[in-house]
Amino acid sequence: MDNIFMKRVYEPYEEMDGCRILVDRLWPRGISKEAAKLSYWFKDLAPSNDLRKWFCHKPELFEEFRDRYLDELRTDEQKREYISEIIEMAARGPVTLLYGAKDPVHNHALVLMEELERLVEVDLK
Repeated sequence: MDNIFMKRVYEPYEEMDGCRILVDRLWPRGISKEAAKLSYWFKDLAPSNDLRKWFCHKPELFEEFRDRYLDELRTDEQKREYISEIIEMAARGPVTLLYGAKDPVHNHALVLMEELERLVEVDLK
């Protein structure tokens, strides 16, 4: 997992970001496509609309949100394909997952990173 990073899409672009992938379902407010400097937008990798609306970024719901989103990541075929793509890209160079949430502790990108770390660890065994 040395090649997969995470940061808010509002943080400045850096050359070391490598492949920049937006992992939000909705386009982040107030940022242009030029400023985002995206390589890809994997919006279907984000939590489902129902889950996103249910969570509504409430920290007290985060643990249940985490469990539900992990279930989506592990059972949704399209999400699994995106995860495989990210792991393959990271094998070739740096990948930065971009998200728009203000809360750096209670957001879906952290859960996605957790799942990516788990899968890479499983592959290494």
